[in-house]
Formats: sequence, C-alpha cells, structure tokens
Amino acid sequence: MSLTKEYALKHHFGYDTFRPQQAEIIDTVLSGQDCLVLMPTGGGKSVCYQVPALLLNGLTVVISPLIALMKDQVEALRANGIEAAFLNSSISGSEQDSVQWKAKLGELKLLYISPERLFSGNTLDNLRQWNVRLFAVDEAHCISSWGHDFRPEYRHLTKLKTYFPDVPVIALTATADRVTRRDILKQLNAPAAITFEASFDRPNLSLTVLPGRKRTQQIESFLLKHPTQPGIIYCLSRKTTETVATLLQNRGYKAKFYHAGLPAPDRSKVQEEFLKDDIQIIVATIAFGMGIDKSNVRWVIHYNLPPNVESFYQEIGRAGRDGATADTLLFYSYQDIIMRQDMIIQSEQSEEQKELLHAKLNRMKQYAEADLCRRRILLSYFNEAVEQDCGNCDVCRNPRTRFDGTLIAQKALSAIARTRENVAMGMLIDILRGSRNRAILSHGYDQLPTFGVGKDLRGEEWAEYISQMLNSGVMDIAYDEAHAFKLNPTSRQILKGEKKLELVKFIPLAERKAREEELIPKEKPKQEIIRDALFEQLRLLRKQMADALNVPPYVIFSDQTLSEMAQKRPISEAQMKAVSGIGDEKYRRYGTAFVQEIVKFAKENTKPGTRVAKGMTYIQTYELYKSGFTLDDMAQQRGLATSTIVSHLVKLRDEGHEIELRPLISDKMYNEIIAAATELNYQPGEPLAPLFERLGERIEYGMIRLALAIRGGE
Repeated sequence: MSLTKEYALKHHFGYDTFRPQQAEIIDTVLSGQDCLVLMPTGGGKSVCYQVPALLLNGLTVVISPLIALMKDQVEALRANGIEAAFLNSSISGSEQDSVQWKAKLGELKLLYISPERLFSGNTLDNLRQWNVRLFAVDEAHCISSWGHDFRPEYRHLTKLKTYFPDVPVIALTATADRVTRRDILKQLNAPAAITFEASFDRPNLSLTVLPGRKRTQQIESFLLKHPTQPGIIYCLSRKTTETVATLLQNRGYKAKFYHAGLPAPDRSKVQEEFLKDDIQIIVATIAFGMGIDKSNVRWVIHYNLPPNVESFYQEIGRAGRDGATADTLLFYSYQDIIMRQDMIIQSEQSEEQKELLHAKLNRMKQYAEADLCRRRILLSYFNEAVEQDCGNCDVCRNPRTRFDGTLIAQKALSAIARTRENVAMGMLIDILRGSRNRAILSHGYDQLPTFGVGKDLRGEEWAEYISQMLNSGVMDIAYDEAHAFKLNPTSRQILKGEKKLELVKFIPLAERKAREEELIPKEKPKQEIIRDALFEQLRLLRKQMADALNVPPYVIFSDQTLSEMAQKRPISEAQMKAVSGIGDEKYRRYGTAFVQEIVKFAKENTKPGTRVAKGMTYIQTYELYKSGFTLDDMAQQRGLATSTIVSHLVKLRDEGHEIELRPLISDKMYNEIIAAATELNYQPGEPLAPLFERLGERIEYGMIRLALAIRGGE
C-alpha cells in the first residue's frame, strides 16, 4: 500500500481529517512548488511540512531561529514514531556528529537547524549529499525588515535557491501583513510561490482588555479562575517581571520570572520547569515564548501594552494551541502609550522605521481602546473580513454604553487652557478633583477657576475619560514636553459649545467583574464534575509518565486529547484511537496505561446500584464480564435488565473488546431462537415482538437480542 497523506496524518498524528487548507498546501509541496503559508499560532503549520516529509523520499530541512522550539518539535515527532533530529549549539560535538551521520545515511526524515548553523562551516556542502527534498522556513517574517521580529541572519536565506534551485521551499509564519508577505517572497527568491492564507481566527481564545489600574489585584482575581492551569504574564521591563513573580510566589503560586538579563543556564532551567508543568506561571519579557511549543498554556496576560498587533497576536497565540478554550487579558493604560512612544523616539532606528513603529503602535492602541468586537478588529488587521461579532470578547459580553460627555470634556479642556497647556495626566486629574498636594500648591493651581470642578468623579473615572478624549482627537499630547496636553481646533469647538462629544460610560472594576461572573454557571452538572475529576487524574498520570521519560507532558498527550478522553472514557484500543490526537504510535506507547487509569477511576467513583455517568456503565459491565459472571449475575450485580447487559456487551464487542458472546447462551436456546427467526424471515432492525410471541413469550428479549447478535442479525 502506497503511503497517503491521510494515512500519515492518522497513523502518526492521530487526526482523522486535515484542518482547512492543510491538504492543499501538502499537495502543493509534494508537487515541487514553493509556497508561503500564513496560519495562526496553533493553526497546524507544522503538519504542512511534517506530513510531506514523511511522504518524500529524502530529508526535509526545517530552518528555525528557535533552539528550544527545535527540541520540543523533535521530541514530539519522536513520540509519534518519526525519525527527527536537530543541529544547534545546545548539543555536544559528538552528538552533532551522530546527527550528521544519520542524515548522511538517510535515517532522518526531518532535520531542524538554525540559519546561523546552516550557513556556517561546510553545512551547505553536506546538505548537497544528504538528499534534501524540501526546505521549510519557520517564523518566515524574521526575513523581512518590515516584520515585527526582523533577524539579519535570516537574510542569508536568499542563497537557498542558488544552492538548491530544484528543491521546493515552504515559508511559514503566523504574523505578517501584506508588505511583509511580499518581502518574504522577494528575500527567498521565490516570486512565483503560491500563497495560502488560512483564517487567523482563534475562536477558542477569549479576548479581554482591562484598565491598567491595580493590576496585581486584578491578576490575583483572574488566577482564582485558573487555580492550577499554566499561563504566561508578559511585562515590558525586567524589573517588573521580578516584582510580579515575587508577589505571586508570596501568594503561594508556583511562579518564576524570565528575561534576557538572566544567565543562559538559569533561563533554560526556568523554561524547562515550565514546559514540564513543574511551575505554573512564567512572568517574562518578550525574550520568552517564541521557542515555546507548549500546547497546554491555558491563559496569557499582558501586563503592559505590546508594541504592535503582530507581537500581541503571536503572544496570545501561545495559549490554547491544543484547540481547547483559553483566556487572554490585556492591561491598558495611558502610561503604556507614553512608555512605548518614548522607546521609539529614543531608539536608534531610521526615521522611516520610527514612522512605521509609530503606525503599528497606533493600531495596537486602537485595538485596546475599541468599543466594538475586538476579534473583528484583530482579524481586520490581517486583512480578514468578519461579518458577525464573536461573542467571546469583553466588548461582546458587556456592550458599551455611550453618553453625552461634552460637559466633562469642557471641564478638562478648560483646565488645560488655564494651565497654559503645561500639565500631563496626573496633574490635570489633581486639579479637576481639587487635590491640595505640594505640586498643586507650588504652581498655584489651587487658585484656578477649574480647581475642584470635577470632584464628583473619582480619579480612575477621570483617567478613563481623559484617555478617551485623547484617543478621540479632542486634544493632543506633546511627548517631547513631558507629555503635556495641548489644545487643538477640535478642543476649541468643544469649549465653545460648537461640537458635542460622546464618551463610553466608565464601568468600575467590581461591577465589571460581577458582570463577567454572571456569565459563569454557578454549579456544574454532575457529569461535568465527574469529567473534570477524571481529567485531573489523567493529567496526573501524564505528568508522572512525562517525568519518567524526561519530556514535557504535552508531548505525551495534549490537554485537548485528555479532555476528550475524560469525556468519552475510552476503554478499548479502538475507542482510544478514535480520540483526536492518538495515532498508532501514541497508543502503542501510552494507550494501555490510560485505559487502565480510566477503568480504575470508574471503579473508585461509581457505587454499585447507583446511576453512573454515560460511558462508565459500560466499564462496569465489562469488568463483571472479565470476572466470569453469567448474564443473570451481571444483571443482578448491576441492577439492570438482562437485555441492557446484552446491549452493553454487543456494543463493547463491536468497539473492539475481546468478548465471546456465544458461551453466554445455551445451544438449545440459541438454536430455538434462530429457527424461529428463520421461519419469520426476521430482518435486522425489525421489531422483536413478533419473534417474542412466536417463541411463546418464554424467552426474554435480552436472550433473543443476544442470539441475533451472535448470528449477525442485529
């Protein structure tokens, strides 16, 4: 039998069907054509080159800037029974020699390598002798100076087509606007490459933006809903990562910080602990994450505003890679914009690049300040039109209320005018609220007619409304004058009453939390509680096995696979392989242990004679059958009708369990039932009542069903 892409997907990866566009991309690669794949994080990019690698008669070389990601990908491939290796500085010279020998002898299907290693020494000459059939360029946006994470070493990839003109190239990225896409193909010398754009929608991710006030308090509240689930908190500065991590540690959380200032061995240790679920929370700068293939990250928090939509999208994409639900939270404040603007102004970038960075930051700012569906804004950035609101972002869950805020705006603008346009946010709020602090008194601002005119609003309300005014173009800000507010023509129109201004009503944090909590079911159904308990037991087994094998837990099974396992409770090979993510190799390695754990859970959590959750009842019947009980004994033990026990056994047999039905019925009774069925010309699916009557109502329905099942007639 010739190997097909469908067989490779099921056999090695455990999936029955391809995700949208994956099959077309694979066919394009197999036909020898270059292509560019734009697919969201967690969208299945790796399958687009891993499946062709299995079908091609030779080596696939995967170029990646991420050493940690190489290791994770190779471990996952090996767990699926695929020969793979990587070449980078993290392994010894002898290990590198071993990898190269395997490549030379044709023992590898995939080889991961960094661009630096690819173009150093005699690597290119070696590749010419290793029967390379495909190049996969991961994180392809790194090749473009217009991309959000440009890496100069990626520019050398322009040589690929010179050295290997007949080898197709598949470039893959999760984040690239149209300018970046064009540049990727130009730099790879692949202008005729076919571009595939998958949907960037990640409906499993909830999107929430909250005001950046009392952030640590809000984080603690957020974590109460995610007590044991792994997550990442991204911060702008190294100091903040250390502060937040320490605070969480003091609250009893398993949290550690990660930033570029840590020694490399310490960074590796923290990352390894997170991958293996030994710590729950990583508090990190953006130095952490690109090399993470951890599929069970259940939430991501941005403590500070990211510099652009691409970075934000890539970072939230590290949650829910397994397709299960995950939460994302972005804190946003006026101060974040100031910090980001300052960083751009003080950078050594060219003026052209600074202009680009300012524009990208402005789009991120628009997302954070939106009062319409956030997912639609996010997807529109990647040129994807969406017709309906998502229902899974904070704006959709809590539609904004607008009101006439002209008077509020006039008070603030008047105060700016009377201070000769010389105050920033904090001072302006103090003037409006009538604060008599030292700075106010020293400037004489307590003598202004506008002093205290806004004492009816709290400081956080004023901060919210002033930010809205700024973002609506009602006033300007001078970043080079200590961020002082300036009036503009619109300001003067509002001051004169010639123009009105609508503002979005401020919602206090407590009220917002209450609204969110109203959407959460107060009590879980019994079946859901059972499923969650089994999930935790399976998660513990996964962790124990992963520790014994020294691999991250998600390499064994993803959270999504465990969740489906806990829901369906498979107890046979056929049932287990029907679970998404379990192929032949995964079942061979781990399947039996998980089946045994499910059976054990059923025994421990189901009392005789009580109603059991769906799926558990079959386990109980199967256990009684294996213990040698008769049909009558099984029915008595379970408190069920014999016909129900028969239906259980037939279903179990059909699903691949080793069950012999024939010994459960005497020859005399079996022959009598089959003779009557033959006389009546009984056909599968017909009512059993006529057959029951023909037998003089002496033989119960359960035994009739059993005989027919043995014959294959039901």
